[in-house]
Amino acid sequence: MSIDRNRLRKRVKRTMRPALDIVTYGVVMLLGALVRMLSREQTRRLACFIGDFIHRGIGLRRDMVYRNLSLTFPEKSSEEIGRIATAMYRNVASTLLEVLRLPLIRNRGDAASLVDIKGDDAFWEWQRSGKTGAVMVSAHYGNWELMATAFGLLICPVTIIVKRLHNERVDRKMNDYRTMRGNRVVYPKQSIREGLRLLQNGGTLAILGDQSDPDEANFGEFLGRRTTMFHGAAFFALRAKVPLFVPICTSNGDGRYTITLTHIDTSDLSFNKTDIAILAARYTSAIEAQIRRRPEEWFWLHDRWKRGCD
Repeated sequence: MSIDRNRLRKRVKRTMRPALDIVTYGVVMLLGALVRMLSREQTRRLACFIGDFIHRGIGLRRDMVYRNLSLTFPEKSSEEIGRIATAMYRNVASTLLEVLRLPLIRNRGDAASLVDIKGDDAFWEWQRSGKTGAVMVSAHYGNWELMATAFGLLICPVTIIVKRLHNERVDRKMNDYRTMRGNRVVYPKQSIREGLRLLQNGGTLAILGDQSDPDEANFGEFLGRRTTMFHGAAFFALRAKVPLFVPICTSNGDGRYTITLTHIDTSDLSFNKTDIAILAARYTSAIEAQIRRRPEEWFWLHDRWKRGCD
């Protein structure tokens, strides 16, 4: 009987999914039309409302978020953990609304009015050299979608490796937003061939390398706990012999953002499995350091330790 119920649930889910996808797409489009009519301050207030509703009302993954925050920061009180969680949910909502406002960023001036870029000496030297190819590895931190659009307008276009969304309509619209100002996207299955070709031709490849690897190809520590590790950015940088930078987008608290770029040294490394792991550990360490400094801006809603955790 239980097997029959399970089959029935799966059949109902498959039957309803197309309709649910259409409804979801319609809601996203309506929300996008709304936020593009609002001022930035009104959008920020709406993001706080939505974030608090997801946190306190729906409770989306709330237990997991609080557990992972407590395990990562055992020295923090329950009140501090609660404040971080509240700010995180609001930041996630803000990032979503900012994605829907991307069509309002039409040129370099619009991007510069929202984002400041601060790079180390190695980054500006690379930028002045004429951009001979580079890998940018970042995290689901701050406003990562706005960062890609602003970077493409203010520095150079980038090709972003993106995960395909289950909702095809939303996936297409998201990629429309991501590419409307000159950036490109590529899905993981095509990324090795297209990514290497891009880098060899002097292009810039962008990767978010902070989530769990479903293939479980490599393991290591992230924020002090064992889990899977993505080595893709290290593979590309060492195989193509191009520099690797970690860009991080942080909120200034006033509706503006700062992108900080840090060069990760590869001068002592070559293209082999051991050195790929060493480089992955180096840029992971840079991402971890930022998360520890301002944990409220990282995407704790992802179950980062679901594979290989204690």
